[in-house]
Amino acid sequence: MENEIIFELLEQRKFKELKEELETMHPVDIVEMLEECDQKQQMLIFRLLAKEEAAEVFTDMNSDMRENLINALTDSELEEVMDEMYVDDTVDVLEEMPANVVDRLLMATDEETRRKINVLLQYPEDSAASIMNVDYISLRREMTVAEAILKIRQVGINKETIYTCYVTEKKKLIGAVDVKDLLTAGESRLIEEIMDENVMCAKTLDDKEDVATTIKKYGLVAIPIIDHENCLVGIVTVDDAMFVLQDETTEDISIMAGVSPNEDSYFGTSVLKHAKNRSLWLMLLMLSATVTGEILGHYEEAMAVMPVLITFIPMLMGTGGNCGSQSSTLIIRGLAVGEIQFKDIFRVIFKEIRVAVVVSCLLAIVNGIRIYIMYDQNLTLAFALGLTMMAVVVMAKCIGCTLPLLAKKLGLDPAIMAAPLITTILDTCTILVYFNIVTAIFHL
Repeated sequence: MENEIIFELLEQRKFKELKEELETMHPVDIVEMLEECDQKQQMLIFRLLAKEEAAEVFTDMNSDMRENLINALTDSELEEVMDEMYVDDTVDVLEEMPANVVDRLLMATDEETRRKINVLLQYPEDSAASIMNVDYISLRREMTVAEAILKIRQVGINKETIYTCYVTEKKKLIGAVDVKDLLTAGESRLIEEIMDENVMCAKTLDDKEDVATTIKKYGLVAIPIIDHENCLVGIVTVDDAMFVLQDETTEDISIMAGVSPNEDSYFGTSVLKHAKNRSLWLMLLMLSATVTGEILGHYEEAMAVMPVLITFIPMLMGTGGNCGSQSSTLIIRGLAVGEIQFKDIFRVIFKEIRVAVVVSCLLAIVNGIRIYIMYDQNLTLAFALGLTMMAVVVMAKCIGCTLPLLAKKLGLDPAIMAAPLITTILDTCTILVYFNIVTAIFHL
């Protein structure tokens, strides 16, 4: 309904009313509304936004919309937007832009901001320092509460967060103070009397996903980042942590589905890029299935003697793949939230084996009864398939739970060991187990 009002005002060229309406909207909602506009309408609406709001809207845009906007804005307009943006958001924008656009953006920033940007760009992409904000409020231990509050009033407007202030001495982090403590303490008290010396922090080269998980786990508003000399160099805020966790989750889901990770949105990605991201995985999985075909060829004689054996292959392979996928999904989720670690591998295997025994017995009994009824009360065939089912389920659960843990131990993404790959591995193992059991029971 709100979007309809905006478009109606835009069509009627009632720009004063349109500006007033935009002031009541959240930047995220404005971005969603801009996605429905053509480029000319986007520029018109963007120019009606207040400077602070325009900077937030610019930060929340996708890369394509942002690039179009940069090309259309004048140098003075671009400079106004860049002045209102936080340095860490500016770095995120620069990393997504082509070189010619990056040059123009850097020209729109002042020398001090460019220096801060260059510092952040030097850190590895997956490090905590790459997402930190170098603008934070630093206090001295000998300050009084009144002096600290005065400083917050003077410089807080340019900081991303003022809820936690950090106490430094010769740039080294020695404590932290919440604004709540400042507001409730006497004005004459010293900062060193009320500061918390036990500060949770992270190193510049720590993995950004681990830092984001720490923020989520302990409910922090921000976490300070220190270098190898324990000097405070920046902070990672909760909003940046949320973006990291969202990106990592998106990447894991893509890999688990056998799709190369892609930062662009679904509709913002071209058909050719979608095909490219999916083809490599599908090709690898298709070629790996050749092994299964070769094994089936090895048992041609057994299948010729008992053709009915072929009819059970899809069921066994499907059940094995599904069981393996269930276990791997639960383990990958446990690894992602920190609930499971590699040291728990034997506990995990023991638990999955017990689960597998219960599940396999139920499946074997149901399947055995079905086969006994449908195949002329052939008890031996029902027994062979029931035994195979139990073996396949136990094997699938064990493989499904151990592969993600091994991947994590080797420094790989556990999501690699998800449904497509595990299913392919289990198809091969299932065929081997199945034909070894039936050939032994029927003496084929």
